[in-house]
Amino acid sequence: MEALIYPETARSRTNTRFWLKKPILQMGAVGADVLELQKLLTRRGVYTGPIGGYFDMCVRDAVIEFQHRVFLREDGIVGALTWQALDRGAPVNMPVLRYGSKDGAAITLQWVLRCTGDYQVSIDGDFGDRTETAVKSFQQSHSLVVDGIVGEETWNALSLAHNRVHAQEMSNQRSA
Repeated sequence: MEALIYPETARSRTNTRFWLKKPILQMGAVGADVLELQKLLTRRGVYTGPIGGYFDMCVRDAVIEFQHRVFLREDGIVGALTWQALDRGAPVNMPVLRYGSKDGAAITLQWVLRCTGDYQVSIDGDFGDRTETAVKSFQQSHSLVVDGIVGEETWNALSLAHNRVHAQEMSNQRSA
């Protein structure tokens, strides 16, 4: 799946903006910010390596895994959006989708709904009747407001459900 970012729809938390002052981190970076990154990645369940303040391949792989989980571009570079998502532990910057939406985010939505078993038709990026029905089904089964609109709470639940499916797939691959 190609991960998506939507800078024009960014929402920031009002109680913390620590990520605004964080540097961009990538392979080879060292220091206190990398230590903090390693701790956050550990807390988010994607990093199990040593906490030593060095951004190596293991850290990069964990960053990519986390970016995948929260629908960010999977580039292994920790910029403002990745810091923000690490802080929240949830997707950030996702657009509100509803009936009639047609874009890359609708493709991501349909793909995740297919992974959760709520959507069984072709992925076309068109939020029509079938996508709306799948969204409502997902919302119902996850005790969300059933309105067919994909906002912050539904994106968060989709991320969690996707992570569970992904973890199960990884477990099945290891035991095969």
